[in-house]
Amino acid sequence: MTAALRPSVSACPACAAAPAAEALADQGALDAAQIALSLPTIHCSACISKIERGLNAHPQVNSARVNLTLKRASIDAVPGVTAQDMVQLVEGLGYEAHELDAGTLSATSNDKAGRDLLMRLAVAGFASMNVMLLSVAVWSGAEAATRDLFHWISAAIALPTIAFAGQPFFRNAWAALSNRQLNMDVPITLAILLAIVTSLWETSLSGEHAYFDAALTLTFFLLAGRYLDHRTRAIARSAAQELSALEVPRAIRLENGTECEVMQADLKVGDAILVRPGGRMPVDGEIITGMSEIDRSLLTGETLPVLAQPGQAVSAGEVNLTGLLTIRATAVGADTSLHQMADLVAIAESGRSRYTSLADKAAKLYAPGVHILSGLSFIGWYLYSGDLRTALNIAAAVLIITCPCALGLAVPAVTTAASGRLFRRGMLIKDATALERLAQVDTVVFDKTGTLTAGTPELTNLGALPRPSLEIARALAQASSHPLARAIVQAAQEAGITAAQVDKITEVPGYGTEGLWQGKKVRLGRASWTGAEALAETATFLRVGETAPIAFTFADRLRDGAAEAVQALQESGKNVYLMSGDTTPAVEALADRLGITHWLAEALPADKSTRIQELAENGAHVLMVGDGLNDTAALAAAHVSISPASALDAARVASDIVLLGGDLSPIAAGCDTARTATRRIRENFRIATVYNLIAVPLAVAGLATPLIAALAMSTSSITVSLNALRLR
Repeated sequence: MTAALRPSVSACPACAAAPAAEALADQGALDAAQIALSLPTIHCSACISKIERGLNAHPQVNSARVNLTLKRASIDAVPGVTAQDMVQLVEGLGYEAHELDAGTLSATSNDKAGRDLLMRLAVAGFASMNVMLLSVAVWSGAEAATRDLFHWISAAIALPTIAFAGQPFFRNAWAALSNRQLNMDVPITLAILLAIVTSLWETSLSGEHAYFDAALTLTFFLLAGRYLDHRTRAIARSAAQELSALEVPRAIRLENGTECEVMQADLKVGDAILVRPGGRMPVDGEIITGMSEIDRSLLTGETLPVLAQPGQAVSAGEVNLTGLLTIRATAVGADTSLHQMADLVAIAESGRSRYTSLADKAAKLYAPGVHILSGLSFIGWYLYSGDLRTALNIAAAVLIITCPCALGLAVPAVTTAASGRLFRRGMLIKDATALERLAQVDTVVFDKTGTLTAGTPELTNLGALPRPSLEIARALAQASSHPLARAIVQAAQEAGITAAQVDKITEVPGYGTEGLWQGKKVRLGRASWTGAEALAETATFLRVGETAPIAFTFADRLRDGAAEAVQALQESGKNVYLMSGDTTPAVEALADRLGITHWLAEALPADKSTRIQELAENGAHVLMVGDGLNDTAALAAAHVSISPASALDAARVASDIVLLGGDLSPIAAGCDTARTATRRIRENFRIATVYNLIAVPLAVAGLATPLIAALAMSTSSITVSLNALRLR
């Protein structure tokens, strides 16, 4: 197997002649790459320190770094170390971990756009300051040759600066015009170019006025607004790419009874694939041999693992918990359910991208109006004076003074102020138009597991159980990784209950654990396995010898602020829905507990997305709140979406807003802030309109010198920014 994967070019000429080095390259071809793990449950610097110490303490790990923002670990290990080894190490430290395909993620890891905007902003700022100093000398009375010299120096600075710094506006304007459309960058580009052309003409004719300073200041202010807009959100990586990264990059294929580790892309329909406990299914398939339990929570939202046995179908992305399974692949690559979910997300993302922002709506009215006004000014003055130079100067003044800068800052200034306010409340705004869309919400859809609830079971009848039974149950539960077993261990630890002396403990995959206590067989597990009758609520059972089984009952713990968030949203007049892939009894019980009248149980990912689209078609503006892989399509399809920081990467990337803490209560307050922010944006547009009503007649009348134009433009921008700061 390794020969096919041998690099065609050695790392250096010496290695080509060294058989030992070639052997080492063969051995590490599959595993020498960087290992990336998703860590959805980390939340603070203590988590980072603990995981980094644990990983770096491993003798075969060269280095390991944890990123709290991305909830991701990057590990550089020696050849032979597998991602599953690292997953088990992190889980041993008490944290959930999932393998990611580092190669898929590398394409989305760099913020090139942000660095590009910042560089152009710095260049424009430096140039505008220098040209403004030269302009002060002109405004102070410099004449004749001195004035012309300052104008030519200003031109030498302004021309290359605007050619470089103004590219984002030029590209966007050209793209809009190529599609026979107008956006805010079209009048901006015309104002900048006309100011430069007019200034060069005036300078060549030894004229008094030049707009180099105004053009550079306009570019600087607009780049500042564009950069603020960019920084108010996390880098918008594609959720579909994140989902693809969650596909298992490697798998163990059985070839004539021999285990061979191969890349996921090499798997074919009909292959026999071995999935060890703790591993994720690399393909859709059917279980051939083995008994285990499958965790489907990230894909379907089911709270409890399901029994897995021969003949049962499994899906890519599901986690094998307890037993060794062999599956026969029925769908691979783009045909798997996980990949189809990624396709759903991509379709939903493209649909939501058709939202028209307030700035774009304003541009549709503003751009043609400004162009017509500037054109009429040019024609009117040319007919009146017969002087092309005078007419062109006034047309340029109209374009510069008609407030493209204030309009360019109207949205990002408010968005930045509102985002800061929400950030202090624990909400991170990722998308540029998320606030506008959040202000329109009238319907809120919640996922259940991991969103309204913590996603972990909690023992509810601890006080009613005899202490000897609790001690036996803790001893048996310690030998299992089942969620209910972990809940028993945690509850016993908090109550100070020690484990009994139970011998010969073994785990029976799919059923539970058993052992010997004082010569008696003891079992902890499923009702049918322990001889008990199943209950309507979630439960596991302990049987000691021939005595009647004892029930340990569980409930999914509510997330902090869940009840308050639902109540506040309902009181504000919004319709609240609960949609989950969990069982009908579990969903109905939670809906009754929170007072939610509209709910849907056992919903597949496509069902959630379809239901949200139906609500939208009926005129609803839907806010989706979810955390799992099964929610990603719905999150992308909703008008606006929120996910907790504990959500898996793919869900957080598909969302517009991330809740930084575990409390859901800020959601209602976030809706109120979004409505206030939208009002401020509209106020800024009105301020710009009033300003134009005053300034434009002056420009049309020929009274707007470059100094007046620059001062008026700056004043309008400062006014808009101060109005935005009222949000704080």
